[in-house]
Amino acid sequence: MKQTRRTFLRTTLAASSVAVAVGAGLLAPQRVLAAWPKNAFDAKTMDEAMTAITGASSAAASNDITVEAPDIAENGAVVSITVKTTIANVEQLSILVPKNTTQLCASYILTSNVDSFLTCRIKMRETSDVVAVIKAGGKLFSAKKPVKVTLGGCGG
Repeated sequence: MKQTRRTFLRTTLAASSVAVAVGAGLLAPQRVLAAWPKNAFDAKTMDEAMTAITGASSAAASNDITVEAPDIAENGAVVSITVKTTIANVEQLSILVPKNTTQLCASYILTSNVDSFLTCRIKMRETSDVVAVIKAGGKLFSAKKPVKVTLGGCGG
């Protein structure tokens, strides 16, 4: 490979700049990654997880939330979930599975520019309810859907 002196110097300068930034802690992963709600993911019960992520341990059941999930999930490692709502001014949408080792599967902070619609894939350890919790106007609303898991996903 033929390299000119300029190419060599440019590459060396770029590599040394990155090395200095890493050494100074300017490119540390915790500064680059999204906020991590460690307490919510480390919670041992669903109430603890809800309190850590939303600030309250209970939510009012709502018919304005639809949780779409298969009745029977053949593989718990990949369960497709869709959450829809007609509730206005949704601030946060979280998905919890009470029988998972980590009850909180996902949590999203939404702005008013986003439709209140979410599709994702989660892991389920065993047969359980999938609970969607929505925070809107400072209040919590929830809906759930039972899902039977035939082949273990996370841990079984």
